Amino acid sequence: MPECTRMFVFAPLLWALSLLMAAPAMANPYAEPPEPFRQSSLEKSTEIESSGHLVLFSPLREIRSEIRSEVMARLPVSGTGQLFEVSADASREEARDHYLQVLGERGAAILFQCEGIACGRSNVWANQVFQQSELLGRDTNQDYLVAGAMDSTGKRWLTLVYTVTRGNRREYVWVEHLGVSAGAVVPGMSGMPERISGPLIVPWEGGITFRFDLPSTERRRLQQWAEDEQTEVILAGFSRLEDDETFGQARARAADAVDSLTELLAKTGVPRDQIRKLPVGPGVQVPGPDRQGNRIEILVIRR
Repeated sequence: MPECTRMFVFAPLLWALSLLMAAPAMANPYAEPPEPFRQSSLEKSTEIESSGHLVLFSPLREIRSEIRSEVMARLPVSGTGQLFEVSADASREEARDHYLQVLGERGAAILFQCEGIACGRSNVWANQVFQQSELLGRDTNQDYLVAGAMDSTGKRWLTLVYTVTRGNRREYVWVEHLGVSAGAVVPGMSGMPERISGPLIVPWEGGITFRFDLPSTERRRLQQWAEDEQTEVILAGFSRLEDDETFGQARARAADAVDSLTELLAKTGVPRDQIRKLPVGPGVQVPGPDRQGNRIEILVIRR
């Protein structure tokens, strides 16, 4: 193969590898919650990690102790929830306006917003949606918004802001900032397709024959990502350098593992002509405890 043709073929793969390597080290402005309202104090912070976190995109109702809403979703997310008390010399309206401004500066779109009684009952928001008793207040003195944004890698982020005035006149703000897992359908954001999905980390063992730690849920997710014939499935193969082998031998083992996984994926429904192989071997070190040793990292790119 002529040298110029070879470089043309491998250029997209090298770009994909650069995405895999650079992503953990790059500072992503969307990864952090929006800057807090200055005239408020943090009362509580909690980690949110869920495969089915409830997010409402329309007013809520409670029917027979069940939450109902015309548009709602249970989404796979990872993020934080923060409870703030607004200072006595400020107001929750000012806090809400602050978050609207910050979200606007980030390029986020407001997917749903409500005020007062139109939002539904405050006790349902407090006790069933957010599970924060401090948010129990007056139905007429509450508001809620959910905003969505997409970062440069195609990952989607949601920010939920709920403010309320309690009966004792204290005012609180609850902020959830959530990264949405790839493949999930977010109401109002379906028109914003993710360009890049992954990586899926697949540890491997073996030499002549190979075993891969690829659970069925991950296989189904990969199949969904690759349904569009315009996608490319990048298999970047990494290997640990053993004491008695050269770099070339270690890279060859990674290449054999990539070939074996290619055959496995082809049998389970991932089109072979969409798969791109990138044997890396031990030549690139990536930070993170789950990104060490013998593994294949799968990245799906939509053209």
